Amino acid sequence: MPLLEGEIRSSFAMTEPDVASSDATNIQLAIERDGDQYVLNGRKWWISNALHPNCRIMIVMGKTATDGPRHRQQSMILVPLDTPGVDVVRNLPVFGYQDQEGHAEIVFSDVRVPSANLIAGEGDGFMIAQARLGPGRIHHCMRAIGAAERALEAMCARAVSRHTFGAPVATRGNVQDWIAESRIEIEMARLLTLKAAWLMDTVGNKHARTEIAAIKVAAPNVALKVLDRAIQVHGGGGVSDDFFLATAYAHLRTLRLADGPDEVHKLSIARRELAPHITRAE
Repeated sequence: MPLLEGEIRSSFAMTEPDVASSDATNIQLAIERDGDQYVLNGRKWWISNALHPNCRIMIVMGKTATDGPRHRQQSMILVPLDTPGVDVVRNLPVFGYQDQEGHAEIVFSDVRVPSANLIAGEGDGFMIAQARLGPGRIHHCMRAIGAAERALEAMCARAVSRHTFGAPVATRGNVQDWIAESRIEIEMARLLTLKAAWLMDTVGNKHARTEIAAIKVAAPNVALKVLDRAIQVHGGGGVSDDFFLATAYAHLRTLRLADGPDEVHKLSIARRELAPHITRAE
């Protein structure tokens, strides 16, 4: 098929502007059955990749039921971008930067697609999302660690080449601390990410939930700390577009929200840590 062959691109529409989408059960886009079709009505945003010139189809998450178990109300369905009623409202900037592949806001108004476009079955959307988000978080963290490595390299090069008060910036004790702390933190994040990936491969997403949640908090925060130090060493140039640091910082900051904000992941970790103690207390 064209997507597997790389001839076209896809995007994933889950987040909504009118609800707290960190809780996926809040999603309100309606997916209603009408004969051999489904009709979609609602608004989505932060649809990454939707504005890529080769993007042709979206996976859209919405509600096929408004009652019953909270985690069985959501479904996912395939919607071609050129379907009547699909209105691309705008490309959302991130701290003023426009991503080359886009973060779209899209309104769905009486969008009709064949019932065969439903992925799996009605009510399977939340389960599919959880299965997809685990590997997705691994990839986010891998990229964050790569950005941190690049920032550390840039920080070292700048510290050696720049002189203040008669000596290289690299001779300053606080800068050496930043460089050492950055290496330590990157290695800690890398090892935690490798452990999470290993657990996903050996025991599956469900049993790796704590580690996946932990890396999703740790890796972006480590990368942001390293980038902040590198920006400081670069001085005014660090906050300009003459270097990659400002752009990288802006996009990495979104990772503290994308695929679940830090607070949700920390809540999940804390609940699992507390569970055996609560059981014993009872």
